[in-house]
Amino acid sequence: MGKKHSVLVIDDQETTIWALTRMLNSDYNVYAAKSGVEGILAAERHLPDVILLDILMLDMDGYAVITELKKSEKTMHIPVIFITGLYGDDNEEKALALGAADYITKPFSPDIVKLRLRNQIRMLEQLRTIERLSMHDQLTELPNRRSFEIRLKEEWGRSAREHTPLSALVVDIDNFKIYNDTYGHQQGDAALQAVAGIFPRVLKRTSDFAARWGGEEFIVLLYNTCADGAKDVAEQLRKHAEDMEIPGPDGITKVTVSIGANTREHGNSCSVNEFISAADMALYEAKNKGRNRVCCNVN
Repeated sequence: MGKKHSVLVIDDQETTIWALTRMLNSDYNVYAAKSGVEGILAAERHLPDVILLDILMLDMDGYAVITELKKSEKTMHIPVIFITGLYGDDNEEKALALGAADYITKPFSPDIVKLRLRNQIRMLEQLRTIERLSMHDQLTELPNRRSFEIRLKEEWGRSAREHTPLSALVVDIDNFKIYNDTYGHQQGDAALQAVAGIFPRVLKRTSDFAARWGGEEFIVLLYNTCADGAKDVAEQLRKHAEDMEIPGPDGITKVTVSIGANTREHGNSCSVNEFISAADMALYEAKNKGRNRVCCNVN
């Protein structure tokens, strides 16, 4: 059985909270908050899939609550369905203009609430699937360049806050054009997949992050890793690639990789672009020195 989706009910009427909880708790994990302020805190804490929100509340009305939810990066994308006693096109128009996903009036029909909620969950799942596909390379099943750039921004900030080193490895398959021309593009794809399969075997920490950078290039981000540690990981990757055998229709083929490593030590200043460029420069050095080797920089 898959994980239950979650719903947060924000309403200052206990009878409404009780009715919605009783109606939904067999299909969803239901959280409840009895005021607007409580609801905002609960949304940030639980990050529900959908929020059911009343408008008429004493401390903070639903319009103010959704406005605050949409300001926060943590909660701004959570669909909000208003369930309210306020009738009239003006009220519904205002709610939708503030970002509400749907608008249901009281007294509500349980079947209507369930169907509207189910529709939001379905759309949410579709959006998550699209987002997941847009962040991954379909051939290698690794995160793609866009995903890496988002992760790099996060780790760059974390490294600065925690005063820890950050390392990057740029990994390039040697003579890949010749390999493609010799064995064909289908075998070239097999080689890319085989190299991609090395990263999960070498990168054991959850903070380590590998992505397909483009073409025959991959990139690795190593949080809290000094230059010596980055060189060690790079050598492991290089050796795994060198030892790997790639089956093909004409027998076993082999590839090697060149790797450029760069480390930003705490206290050294450089931009994100300079950080990645230095790893690229180290890669070119490895290529110029004969390939199938690791070269390192330190910023």
